[in-house]
Amino acid sequence: MTQPPIRLLIVDDHPIVRDGLRGAFAGTAEFEVVGVAADGAAAVARAVELRPDVVLMDLRMPGVDGAEAIRRLRLRAPAVRVLVLTTFDTDSDVLPAIEAGATGYLLKDAPVEDLLRAVRSAARGESVLAPAVAGRLMGRVRRPASGGTLSQRELQVLKLIADGATNREAATKLLISEASIKTHLLHIYDKLGVRDRAGAVAEAFRRGLVA
Repeated sequence: MTQPPIRLLIVDDHPIVRDGLRGAFAGTAEFEVVGVAADGAAAVARAVELRPDVVLMDLRMPGVDGAEAIRRLRLRAPAVRVLVLTTFDTDSDVLPAIEAGATGYLLKDAPVEDLLRAVRSAARGESVLAPAVAGRLMGRVRRPASGGTLSQRELQVLKLIADGATNREAATKLLISEASIKTHLLHIYDKLGVRDRAGAVAEAFRRGLVA
């Protein structure tokens, strides 16, 4: 007996990416793209309406982002599987998506065959992680609990950076050198599991370290 096609909803704010993904699934009867959406709010509405088997979800989108959309889908359409497909693999991207309920996490540089295989697995409810993402999660698990605790000075630096201060402005405010600010930032990135200032600020807000 022929299996029905896996029904897909593609969510990405870039039209070229949406068209490219649609084309990747067009060559086989195994998949059916039932709809597209350009942001998280539209993704939730379309998923509730269309009830796809799998949602291919970008993360960084205007308005409602991917992680929030996944949280809403878990409440409104819990049977729908969500496979994150994004460019970003920092902890501040990976962890909220996984915690929100994503079935899998794939990067956009994955070969088409890997993408198709991941969608098949997600449709079966199996977890799929890009190797880089799996490595990050393992590193997170293995990291000593004390490694994530920021010192008082690091918190001061982080709050100033979150307020938009440059390294020089933060150094002047705290009466320390710019080199010290840079060192504190490197320690902050390591402890928060991010790569840059934007990631540190986003993770700080997520953890409630800054208001």
